[in-house]
Amino acid sequence: MPARPPRSPVNTSRTARRVGDVLRTETVGGVLLVVAAAVALLFANSPWRDAYTALSELTVGPAALHLDLSLATWAADGLLAVFFFVVGLELKREFLAGDLRDPRTALLPVAAAVGGMAVPALIYVAINLANPGALVGWAIPTATDIAFALAVLAVIGTHLPTALRTFLLTLAVVDDLLAITIIAVFYTEQLSVPALLGALVPLALFTLAVQRGVRSWWALAPLAAAAWVLVHSSGVHATVAGVLLGFAVPVLGRHRVHGVSLSEHFEHRWRPWSAGFAVPVFAFFAAGVTVVGGDGGGIGAALLDTVTLGVVAGLVVGKTVGVLGATWLVQRCTRARLSDDLSWWDLLGLAQLAGIGFTVSLLVGELAFGTGTPQDDHVKIGVLCGSLLAALLATVVLRARNAHHRRRAG
Repeated sequence: MPARPPRSPVNTSRTARRVGDVLRTETVGGVLLVVAAAVALLFANSPWRDAYTALSELTVGPAALHLDLSLATWAADGLLAVFFFVVGLELKREFLAGDLRDPRTALLPVAAAVGGMAVPALIYVAINLANPGALVGWAIPTATDIAFALAVLAVIGTHLPTALRTFLLTLAVVDDLLAITIIAVFYTEQLSVPALLGALVPLALFTLAVQRGVRSWWALAPLAAAAWVLVHSSGVHATVAGVLLGFAVPVLGRHRVHGVSLSEHFEHRWRPWSAGFAVPVFAFFAAGVTVVGGDGGGIGAALLDTVTLGVVAGLVVGKTVGVLGATWLVQRCTRARLSDDLSWWDLLGLAQLAGIGFTVSLLVGELAFGTGTPQDDHVKIGVLCGSLLAALLATVVLRARNAHHRRRAG
């Protein structure tokens, strides 16, 4: 049988582009996230759980630079910086050229995002008032995982108004900005001012380069890596470096690539890496909690712990009450109004979608309680249960909404 001829570079390039296009869709990113978390749960509760723990704790990196980190830490501090770089690109574009540019359009989803972060935090604190050691985790249920939420929305999205997705995206953008601020301000234990000031040098050089239209990886990657290392050394969570680098890339200006801004070009290039590799790998290392025993006592002990209860209640109840309440209050007190295509029934489903907190919630849990602690295990169980319950409730509400509209149309 004759040997198969090698694939041509053109065909390889086309395949890579097709794979990239698939990974840019929120549905695929959300599915990969769920699959990675499911594999981690199975691994951590299998006879090979010790191998999973050993893999997570495997240390790699140069000790001379204090970068001899475990693989789990590399995933949380290093790979998530890629995710937050894409977030930074998206945030800047939304504020300069997107929906957040017009305050009248942005007011309701911005208020919904603020309410959807404040109320879950208050509920968590209320449940943990008698447990002062747990109060440090107040920010865990405040975040929305946009990839997961949009994946659920895409699965049930038949006949849903476009305005619903736009509202959710705008809410998530503001949510991400607030979550980044919370991580930088409240979860920085020790601050090294010299390292933080030193990070400004590669960051300034990176900014100067991209403002001049430079997009070559060999010129930008060393500057980005230097900024990340110095931010990591400063004590500020290293993912903040990713956001700052994203903010540096111009949205407007004369430098364009194939007709789009440099920001859109970078997002197009990096989103597949974020959705297809960085976030799923982080989920694999972050979601692997033992639910049948272990140091945290398993799922039985977790469900009786106020940390778990606070996280679940914050995500499921707090997000719904916060998003709906803030939207109603702002509409009542100002001239801002929901889009004509949106009803309060739609907003209820959206508010429950906002209760899907995964990536950032797990990250905040690790920062609050420390990786591998019993409380961290309980956080993981709470985030998984709360996110799953929020997704199921949103699916029921939005499917019922679809059925109602179909009956009216018929």
